[in-house]
Amino acid sequence: MAQTAARAAIEKGGVDPVALEVGGHVFLTDIFLIVSGDSERQVRAIADAIDDAMVEKGIRPLRREGAAQGRWVLMDYDYCVVHVFNSEDREHYDLERLWADCPKVQLDLPEASLDL
Repeated sequence: MAQTAARAAIEKGGVDPVALEVGGHVFLTDIFLIVSGDSERQVRAIADAIDDAMVEKGIRPLRREGAAQGRWVLMDYDYCVVHVFNSEDREHYDLERLWADCPKVQLDLPEASLDL
């Protein structure tokens, strides 16, 4: 699920996707996928692309918040919660630091996508 979302994000120009295994710390989900875009429009486009890719696999979000603002879109797919941030907001909220004790999930993505 995180793999599908990460690939869709990359295809829309998503930057630095990181998946964290939070299941041992949060009972509501197993994985946080965090990715960012450079503008509000791009954040919305990334979120829409992720949603489309998940729907193609028969997975619909339980909840989607923040799309109107385009700064931080949260999509809850039950086992995976996707956070699509504007780059500035990602740095400000720094979820990777907050959840630093959680192991990273390996994402099988093209090398170039990780260097953006």
